[in-house]
Amino acid sequence: MANRKKEETYAKLWELNPIWDVLTAEEKLLVSDEVQVLRYKKNAVIHAEGDAATDVWTLIEGKVRIYKEGVGQRAQIIRLLKPYDFFGFRAAIAGDVYTSNASAIESSVAYKLNAKTFIQLLHQNHEFCFQMMMALAKDLAVAELQTINLTQKHIRGRLAESLLTIKKNYGLDEDGCTLAMYMSREDLANMSNMTTSNAIRTLSQFAQEGLVSVDGRKIKLLNEEEIKHISRLG
Repeated sequence: MANRKKEETYAKLWELNPIWDVLTAEEKLLVSDEVQVLRYKKNAVIHAEGDAATDVWTLIEGKVRIYKEGVGQRAQIIRLLKPYDFFGFRAAIAGDVYTSNASAIESSVAYKLNAKTFIQLLHQNHEFCFQMMMALAKDLAVAELQTINLTQKHIRGRLAESLLTIKKNYGLDEDGCTLAMYMSREDLANMSNMTTSNAIRTLSQFAQEGLVSVDGRKIKLLNEEEIKHISRLG
């Protein structure tokens, strides 16, 4: 469930993400008139697979997972989003339904813009259209790499890759080694394409080997170079 927030509480879209800064003054005014600011509670579904692509979002605060439901309703996390990332735009451009789900990992705030206005901007602003094409191309490259990682790497390699991805997306706490994303074992398993029990077992092995230390959902990277080595070996 989403609750509306006043737009003036937050920076403008083009101040958060430079892709939107190529809009003209008139187009920015249009966006300001059309955009909504919504707050999502933890685990709230932002859009569901199969829904008509009526909106696009830019995350302002919080963390969001993009995932697909697999066999036996098991989720596969495709992407982890951080503030200023945008999502839902591929389906909007294609005039398609959303092919994945988006939900809040924690309490989150996002800008929501209707797809009609978004498509209008693409048609009339060539630089904005080009920037979106670049973003799509980068997402495709990431998706191709992830497909290789999830299908060709062994369990240890997949878990190592997931830990490194979490660090890349969300960084570390002030101690310089604790992941700044306290992910549940289920989410970690869904991100690594394994069962929850395998994720727990493999993470415990990493802890026994001195690669990480675990305190509830807090994971501290103790030997990042070796974790990178495991990820490369697959």
